[in-house]
Amino acid sequence: MPFTGFFYASIKYSNVSVGVVCYCLTSFFTAFLSPLINKKPFNITELLLSMLTLAGIGLIFHFDTSFRTGIILGVISSFLASLYTILNERLVKKYDSTVMNLYQMLAGSVALILASPLYLYFFPSKTIIPGTLDIIYLLLLSLFCTVGLYVMVAEVLRKMSAFTVNLTFNLEPVYSILLAMILFNESRQLNLSFYAGLLIIIISVILQAGLSRRKRAGADL
Repeated sequence: MPFTGFFYASIKYSNVSVGVVCYCLTSFFTAFLSPLINKKPFNITELLLSMLTLAGIGLIFHFDTSFRTGIILGVISSFLASLYTILNERLVKKYDSTVMNLYQMLAGSVALILASPLYLYFFPSKTIIPGTLDIIYLLLLSLFCTVGLYVMVAEVLRKMSAFTVNLTFNLEPVYSILLAMILFNESRQLNLSFYAGLLIIIISVILQAGLSRRKRAGADL
């Protein structure tokens, strides 16, 4: 998927923490793009929660301008991810999620193969053949963290809106940053403004969870 490539590029040009936090902008873009694409009125609650998320990300972006390239790539990734989820929300109502993801993965693979010469021209590499350990990691990443994940997301979209699904992805920075601290000692690169922004993002997710539960409770009455 195109947004996945920009996501990994964001991590490469910044770090894991900045890359996953940029991904939180997906819900912000969804709050604006979904009504436009589906020709529905804007949801004020979704817009307010998105603005809360944006405020948190604004604090995080402020902490270090040296990650500007990674941040820009991360914003592009979240924009494309938002479009992907919104369009899938419509497609999953007509087609089987497994078949749909098969065609999407094939199209993404072909696009990456065609783009590889251009990428290697601007970013030359000593070797393009992965080692044994790299192949194992790539298989785990593709089977469980990509294909399996996208199939589950497609199924969830049958019952939840694209905005709610994308907003739950805002929890990704929490466990990703914890793992990055443990594995890569990234806590040395982060400051108080970063954690303040992360806290605001977590609050937006908690508020959305509470609103969704209240809405379901009202529907059951």
